[in-house]
Amino acid sequence: MEQEIILNEHNKQEYPPMHSAEHILNRTMVNMFGCGRSHNAHIERKKSKCDYYLPQAPTAEQMQTVEDKVNEVIASNLEVSTKLVPRAEVNPDEVDLNKLPTGVSETLRLVYVGDYDVCACVGTHVKNTAEIGIFKIISHDYNEGVLRIRFKLV
Repeated sequence: MEQEIILNEHNKQEYPPMHSAEHILNRTMVNMFGCGRSHNAHIERKKSKCDYYLPQAPTAEQMQTVEDKVNEVIASNLEVSTKLVPRAEVNPDEVDLNKLPTGVSETLRLVYVGDYDVCACVGTHVKNTAEIGIFKIISHDYNEGVLRIRFKLV
């Protein structure tokens, strides 16, 4: 007899294109700066923000590179898919498990953006990055080791 899989409930309905763009931004930041995924995020339809711990402020050129890379990934028309995986089988070197809430279910929902990103997430996403639109960094600031990026989709 198959065991029923129980996932944690999600308390918010995201705007799928923006939430999917956040995944791509997070992976881009990890790849470019070696930092963790955003430690604080506010994702909304009109504009969003993500905070990252960085040892120094990025240059304007680096921020333009972030925007360009996110848009390059979006334009790649990558499939966005999910897979249910027992937590014990998730490699913590590949999937950051640090932000999981206490009491999280033993089965995790992994969200894949092609082969560019994978993370545990219960949110809503597009089916293909072509549905996202153009990613635009509105502004960014750096204060006491934290980079805040404000962005929108156009």
